[in-house]
Amino acid sequence: MADERQKTGFTLEIAVFVCGAVVMIYEIIGSRIVAPFIGTSTYVWTSLIGVILAALSLGYWLGGRIADRRPDVKVLSSAIFAAGGLISVTVLVKDVALAFVADAAIGLEIKSVIAAVVLFSPASVALGFVTPYAVKLKLSSIDESGSTVGRLYALSTVGSIVGTFAAGFVLIPFVGSVRTLYFLAAVLFVLSIVLAGVSLTRSRIAFFTIFVIGVSGSEIGMYHAAQTNSLHDIDTEYSRVRVFQTKEPESGRVIEAMAIDPFFIQSAVYLDSDELVFDYNKYYHLVRYLKPDFQRALMIGGAGYTFPREYLRTYPTATIDVVEIDPQMTEIARKYFRLRDDPRLNIVHADGRTFLNSAPDAAYDAVLMDAFGSLFTVPYQLTTLEAVRQIHRVLKPDGIVIFNLGGSISGPASQFLQAELATYRQIFPDVQLYKVNPDRSDTQLQNLIITACKSQCPAPNTTDPQIAELLSHQFAVQIQPDSPHLTDDLAPVEYYNSFAHNNYHR
Repeated sequence: MADERQKTGFTLEIAVFVCGAVVMIYEIIGSRIVAPFIGTSTYVWTSLIGVILAALSLGYWLGGRIADRRPDVKVLSSAIFAAGGLISVTVLVKDVALAFVADAAIGLEIKSVIAAVVLFSPASVALGFVTPYAVKLKLSSIDESGSTVGRLYALSTVGSIVGTFAAGFVLIPFVGSVRTLYFLAAVLFVLSIVLAGVSLTRSRIAFFTIFVIGVSGSEIGMYHAAQTNSLHDIDTEYSRVRVFQTKEPESGRVIEAMAIDPFFIQSAVYLDSDELVFDYNKYYHLVRYLKPDFQRALMIGGAGYTFPREYLRTYPTATIDVVEIDPQMTEIARKYFRLRDDPRLNIVHADGRTFLNSAPDAAYDAVLMDAFGSLFTVPYQLTTLEAVRQIHRVLKPDGIVIFNLGGSISGPASQFLQAELATYRQIFPDVQLYKVNPDRSDTQLQNLIITACKSQCPAPNTTDPQIAELLSHQFAVQIQPDSPHLTDDLAPVEYYNSFAHNNYHR
C-alpha cells in the first residue's frame, strides 16, 4: 500500500511539472496562432497573459473546491485529459474563430481579448485545476501541508520555466506553432492515462475524436495551401512568416510574396523579373539625389532583401550593410527571393537599435530603414528620439535618412506619422514627407516616405526622370502643435497604430 501511494505521489509530481510546462508553451504559442489574423502587438500579448492568468485563477479555485469534495486521482486524470481535448478544440476552430474576430468592426484591443478568451481560456482553466487538486491528493497529514504545497507549486513553476525555454528555443523554430499544439494535446492525453489508466468515457472519446479531426484537417489544409498557392508557413525565432505565390492585382503578374501580419505583404518579387514590385521601395533611390556622392549605405530591415538586391544592381561601385534581426528571414530570402552573396553586401543579424548603438561615428552616407512595414510589429526602439540621435551620429556630415511607414496624413490614424515627424525634426534640420500614392486622400491609410538630411536637402531640381517623378510626390505637412516626441521611456506606437488599423478595417 505504501509503495502504491509512493508511486501515485511520484506521478502527481510529474503531472504538476508537465502541466506547468504546458501552460507556458500554450501561452507563447498562442501569439503565433493569432499572428496571421490580428498580429503580435503588445495588445495581443497583454490579452493572452491577462486572460490565461484569469483562467488559471478560476482553475485553481475549482480545483481546490472540488478536491475537498471528491479527492480522487481519476478526477484529476479526467481534468488533464479535458485540457488536452480543449487544446484540440483550439486546433480545430482556430482559423474560423480568428477569421470571424479579425473581421469584426471593433478595436484591436477588444479583438485581442476575445481571441484569447475563446481560444485559450478553456484549456487554461483545466490546466489551473491540476496543482491544487494534486496538493489535496498528495497531503498525508496536516503537519506536512506547508512542505507539500511548497514542493508542488515549486515543481509547477520549474515546469513553467522549462516550458518557456522549450517553446522559444526549440518548439517554435524547429517544430512550428500548430504542430506544437498537437504535441501538447498528445502529452496531456498520455499523462492522463499514466495517472489513472485507460478509461473510454464518452467525453474522452469525443475529445480524442476532436484531436484526430483537428490534426487531420490542419495537415490537409496546410498541404492543400502548399500545393495550390505554394504556401510555406514558417515559424522563426521572431515571427510567423507566410511565403506564397499570388497575382499582383493591377497587372495580373505572378509574384512571390512574404507576409508577417494579417493584412499587408512585407516583401515581394516578380517571378519573371527583378524590377521592384512595390512603389515605396523606389523611393530609396532618392539616395542618389539627396547624397549624389554616396558610397556606403546602411539598411535596417532586410525581410525579402528586395531593395538591397536592387541597390547592388543599380549602383555597382557602392556597398551596403543590411541589419536584419532574424537569421531565418535571411534564409527565406535566399530560398524564395533570389538573394545571393555579394562582396558589396554585408549582412548583420542583430536588432537595428543595438547595431546603431555600437556603430562607429560618421560611418555611412545614408541610412535606409524598412522596419516599419507592418502596423502590428513596429519596433518602437527605432522610432524614438534616442534612436534618431544614434542615426544622426552614424551619418557623415552631409548624410541622409530615408524610411517608410504606414499611416494617414490627417485624422486619428496620423498620430504615429505626426509623432515621428516631430521626433525627427528635433534632430535633423530638414525633414520631408512623400506620398507614395498621391491619389489617396489624406485620411486614408497609405505608404508614406520620410527623408531627413543632416545638412540642408537639395532643391527639387533634377534631369533624372525617375527622381523627378518621386520628387513630385513631396507633400507639405504641418505638425500638430501637441504632437509628442517619441522617447525610449514613452513611445506608444501600438496605441497610435490601433487607430490606423481601425481606419484600414473600415
